[in-house]
Amino acid sequence: MTAPVVLVVAAGPGVSGSVARLLAADGYRVGLLGSDAEAVDELAASISDDPDVVRRAVVDATDVAGLTGELTQMARAFGRVDVLHFNPSAYRGKNPLEVTVDELLADVAVGVGALLTSVQAVRPFMSAGGRITVTGSVAADRPSPDAATLGVQKAGVRNLVTSLDAHLRGDGIRAVSVTVRGALAREGAFTPDRVAAAIVAAARQDEAGWRTEVPYDG
Repeated sequence: MTAPVVLVVAAGPGVSGSVARLLAADGYRVGLLGSDAEAVDELAASISDDPDVVRRAVVDATDVAGLTGELTQMARAFGRVDVLHFNPSAYRGKNPLEVTVDELLADVAVGVGALLTSVQAVRPFMSAGGRITVTGSVAADRPSPDAATLGVQKAGVRNLVTSLDAHLRGDGIRAVSVTVRGALAREGAFTPDRVAAAIVAAARQDEAGWRTEVPYDG
C-alpha cells in the first residue's frame, strides 16, 4: 500500500488521539502504541476496524526493547513511516526539594528518553519528507515548582528535537515540537482537536523557513 503512515507513541484520548484521527481522515494509515490497553482499543475503534488501516500495540514507553520491537514490527507491517508523533510525559506532583534523583530520571526516561527509542526504531522506515512531531508544553519555559520534573522533561525533549532535526534534515526528515501555551480543555482554543490541528500544521510547514519549535497560543 502507498498510503502514508503515522505512528503515535502514547496514544490515548487526548491530543495524541486527535492527531491520529485527524491524519486518518486525511488518508493516513495509523499505528497506535500506548500503555493503556482500553484507551488504545477505544481510539483504534474510533478510527477503523480494518487492520490494514489501524494497528495497535500495548507497551510501556520506557521499555526500550519492548517499544523498539513494537515500533519495528508495526513499521515493517505498514512498509513505511511518514510521521512519528511523540506524546509521552510523566506528571509527578512534587516540588524540587521533594523529588528524588531517581524519580527525576524515571520521568525524563518517559518524556525524553522514549523519543530517542522511538526515532532510532523508525528511522530505517523513514525517507525524505518524513516528519517527527512532539507535543510540547509551556512548562519548558515556565516550570511549575509543584511538578518539578515536567518542566525538565519538556525542556529536554524540545532540546532533543532540535538535535534530531539538525541531524536528519540532510536526509529530508524534519522534527518539530509544538509548545502548547495553555491548559487542555473541553472547549475553547485548547481542545485536543485544536492542538492536534496545530501539530499537523507544524509538520506541514515550509521547509525553507522550518522552525523546530512552534508555539501554539490558541
